[in-house]
Amino acid sequence: MKPLNSKQKKVLMFLKERAQDGVPPTVREICAAADIKSTSTVHAYLKILENEGYISRQSGLNRAIRMPGENVARVPLLGRVTAGKPILAIEEVEDYVPYSGGGYNPGDLFALRVSGDSMLNAGILDGDVVIVRKTSVADNGEIVVALIGDEATVKRIYCENGYIRLQPENEKYEPIIVKEAIVLGKVISLLRYF
Repeated sequence: MKPLNSKQKKVLMFLKERAQDGVPPTVREICAAADIKSTSTVHAYLKILENEGYISRQSGLNRAIRMPGENVARVPLLGRVTAGKPILAIEEVEDYVPYSGGGYNPGDLFALRVSGDSMLNAGILDGDVVIVRKTSVADNGEIVVALIGDEATVKRIYCENGYIRLQPENEKYEPIIVKEAIVLGKVISLLRYF
């Protein structure tokens, strides 16, 4: 491997930091972090890092930079889920998001963009992307994506006295109490883009 100049080292260090978050940066984010004015300069540095074996990239995909040895799953982003009042659930792959948390079969994962603020106190904000592990069972207090009729919502679940309580994490919202709800999965992680 050839030695890197100071800017290339700065780009590589930023890529390593972001790899720990599980979300590779955009070229513009790399520009900002490494104090580089031109996106073409960043592209040239990425090519050098790739040629020298510091990173690998998948052509044709945004945010497709990987560190050697990193195991990143491409999780399908299936649309929106509310953290507020339930909305119509439509399952259609919009995009793919990276997830490097490990420990799960990638085929058991899906992602949804959160709409609303009912899970604010759990750290889930409007616009976040939640990573969900498919399962139909959950323990009391776990954060789930639940289907009520044909509407999906993200809430904490509690089974009490023959009813299901879907509890928001924001005082502005009342719990949803129903006889039946289908658990689509448990929220295991989230991504936040700035």
